Amino acid sequence: MKHISILVPKGAVLGSVEGPRQVFTEVNKLLRSMGKPAMFDVQLVGLSENVSVAGGIYTVYTDVVAKDIVKTDLIIIPALDGDIPKALEHNQDFIPWIIQQHTAGAEVASLCLGAFLLASTGLITGRQCATHWMAANDFRKMFPEVHLVEDSIITDEQGIYSSGGAFSYLNLILYLIEKYAGRDVAIFMSKAFQIEIERHSQSQFMIFKGQKEHEDDQIRTAQEFIEQNFQEKITVDQLASMLALSRRNLERRFKKATANSIVEYIQRVKIEAAKMSFETSRDNVNEVMYQVGYSDPKAFRTTFKRITGLSPVQYRSRYSRELVG
Repeated sequence: MKHISILVPKGAVLGSVEGPRQVFTEVNKLLRSMGKPAMFDVQLVGLSENVSVAGGIYTVYTDVVAKDIVKTDLIIIPALDGDIPKALEHNQDFIPWIIQQHTAGAEVASLCLGAFLLASTGLITGRQCATHWMAANDFRKMFPEVHLVEDSIITDEQGIYSSGGAFSYLNLILYLIEKYAGRDVAIFMSKAFQIEIERHSQSQFMIFKGQKEHEDDQIRTAQEFIEQNFQEKITVDQLASMLALSRRNLERRFKKATANSIVEYIQRVKIEAAKMSFETSRDNVNEVMYQVGYSDPKAFRTTFKRITGLSPVQYRSRYSRELVG
């Protein structure tokens, strides 16, 4: 039987504690109904016997205190809530325990903003990690040595896993169930909990807001120029001339400040404007394409799908608001 330790950090998001517990427990029920033994021994693990979560609204009574667990097979780190630096401070005693258990062979999985606690262990230095897209800029600043994969729902780094934002953690739980219990069980759970099993990207849910929380005023000027003139053809040389910088210096500083190349930034601003148009207007794909400064339909569709994971038509059908009149 595989021992699963679902951590209950102080200030955790309650759903990301209860959700995995419920799904893993349901696997045991399914297996028993098939005349097979249960596969998972699931425990809620805290630094104390009861833990305040969700901003103090709820209290979770844990099954066991971390220091009393000799060995576990999988550690689930739920999403943290509220002020992340404070949450990390309140839960720092989990860090040596996670490292110790991983060294002894335990796998580790973070859910959504649980990635911040996972990264604090140092176990994913130089490795890939996912988290909620809204926290991407903060994560990069706090953990520049981790390779943040902003659009991914699941990462698997040789027994260290992470998930994207919010309820996409359920896709990681299904991924782990498939790994441990097989494809058929994972498919059954996806149907029982109505989770779309083959979902690998959170791109379609992302809203691009250029990273401006940096101290490079010239780069911020370039960002604002792009955002105010995205309908026009903007070149790197044009921006370099405007800011009296060399092209190489501009590109280096822009990437450092925003985590995007200049070309990527321009594309993301254009596509974000196109998304808004598809959500709120009746303009057809070509009209929207011209409005955001593209003239090549193939290039527009290719870029749109690369950034959002959907074609323009698919995006409109999924997110368009019904217009009256």
